[in-house]
Amino acid sequence: QVQLVESGGGLVQAGGSLRLSCAASGRTFSTYVMGWFRRASGKEREFVSAISWSAGNTYYADSVKGRFTISRDNAKNTVYLQMNSLKPEDTAVYYCALGIRWPVSASTNYDYWGQGTQVTVSS
Repeated sequence: QVQLVESGGGLVQAGGSLRLSCAASGRTFSTYVMGWFRRASGKEREFVSAISWSAGNTYYADSVKGRFTISRDNAKNTVYLQMNSLKPEDTAVYYCALGIRWPVSASTNYDYWGQGTQVTVSS
């Protein structure tokens, strides 16, 4: 089994920044993808970003490209999501997930999920 624990959410004003962390423990895979998704109130869960663990290739939704940066620390088994220039529409519960299938933007390709962390951006 894999356990994912997110942290770093909170309340921030528009234009501000937050950094989310997701620490993974338990079973590991030779190749896998770590992704971030979010679900705003009353909306479907949507893809935000992902990183392939071995190669470090990164992927972003158009809505966050240029503002968010995903990175990883192999030694700590931790993935980060640096969120800059935050907008009220970024308000959501953010989830990290681990998967081994593609495409990375499909939530159904992820087998393990964290509990989520709330991000609230005030205008």
